[in-house]
Amino acid sequence: MNLTNSADVTMPQTLAQKLIARAAGKKHVEVGDLVTCKVDLAMFHDSSGPRRLKPMLDELGAKIWDPSKVVLVMDHYVPAQDADAKRIVQIARDTAKEWKLPNVIDSEGICHVVLPERGHLHPGMMCVGGDSHSPTGGAFATYMFGIGATEMLGVVVTGEIWVQVPKTLRMLWSGRLHHGVCAKDMMLHMIGRFGMNGGQYQAVEFAGEAVTALGMQERMTLSNMSAELGAQVGLIGADEVTTAYLQSVGVKQEDLRNSSDWQGDQDAGSEDFHFDASNLSPQVAAPHSPANTKPVADFINAPFDVAYIGACTGAKLEDLRAAAQVLRGQRIAKGISLMVAPASARDQAQAEREGVMQVLRDAGAQVLPNSCGACAGYGATFEADATIISSTARNFKGRMGPASVQVYLASPWTVAASALRGRISDVREFL
Repeated sequence: MNLTNSADVTMPQTLAQKLIARAAGKKHVEVGDLVTCKVDLAMFHDSSGPRRLKPMLDELGAKIWDPSKVVLVMDHYVPAQDADAKRIVQIARDTAKEWKLPNVIDSEGICHVVLPERGHLHPGMMCVGGDSHSPTGGAFATYMFGIGATEMLGVVVTGEIWVQVPKTLRMLWSGRLHHGVCAKDMMLHMIGRFGMNGGQYQAVEFAGEAVTALGMQERMTLSNMSAELGAQVGLIGADEVTTAYLQSVGVKQEDLRNSSDWQGDQDAGSEDFHFDASNLSPQVAAPHSPANTKPVADFINAPFDVAYIGACTGAKLEDLRAAAQVLRGQRIAKGISLMVAPASARDQAQAEREGVMQVLRDAGAQVLPNSCGACAGYGATFEADATIISSTARNFKGRMGPASVQVYLASPWTVAASALRGRISDVREFL
């Protein structure tokens, strides 16, 4: 796949403009332009995919434009908990065979994590996903955003989608994060500052010393939760960290030869916001919105019943390692439940080899399947009136159980530290 940047190098462009221009076959696009883009990859899962798309495709008598450019992930309704879930998963599996889809990932992890770890994303691509957290792909300098079933129908039939070129909001993070403070804290802080609609369906680009210092999985957390800012995409320019990760998961060198092109130009006309990572403390979002974020000091000693380490924003390998650093050699507080749902089977296997999973078990953790689980409101949801501290991305009322469930959001570091004390705690006291 040739993803050479065709933009005119004399005309400054944001990363979003460069990616859209490439997909639209143009040298340059302006903010506000409405263009038709070629789609390099479409991802959907058991909830958003076949059960919705198959009836519409059958009615039209249409077929998928290129099955090799489609990835189906079974992650929401697995393992199936009831007859309805079994039916939905079976539809997905049967349809995958009927459509002869070559890229099916079944019960091996959350779509936003398994997609890049299988090498499906690399810099310069235009991708769509049948899930609101599809902007995760932006961590790889991929223009990836979430769409609904009707838009996905158009994509899988034509291989194209229209895009209105967005304005770019650039989040510039100087300095370095302190030990125990991570990308999740950065995102909660930004959401607390700008609100759930602060991105105004624009492109958000993360840059600066603190961002480039992050590993790929931490960058994925930033891009993922740009959805909570209301952004269409959450982009990070490609660099040696990007290419090293992608080479490690099998992406061919020929597909990475132009990776360094995929950076936003400094004078491209973005709206810039400045943050100092060295001044950031652990953050916590109170029920029932990620925008209810304040420093952890405002929540010290707040009680809860369950500590949950899961989801695409909070249970990747780096997240599991963080929790293990806090919990090593200790036991969680009496009366507290600690649940850990690793984001992918590969990450869990590596964590097993490193002894990370045993540390979590020894501390009292119950290990759950590699799926969206409680975050998406399926399977291991919580009982009425329970209070949870969770590493997930959202804490909306009724999302993770009955409306009476109260969910605080925090980083895996903070969730683990809080589990030890049985009250919301500052992880820095444990490190």
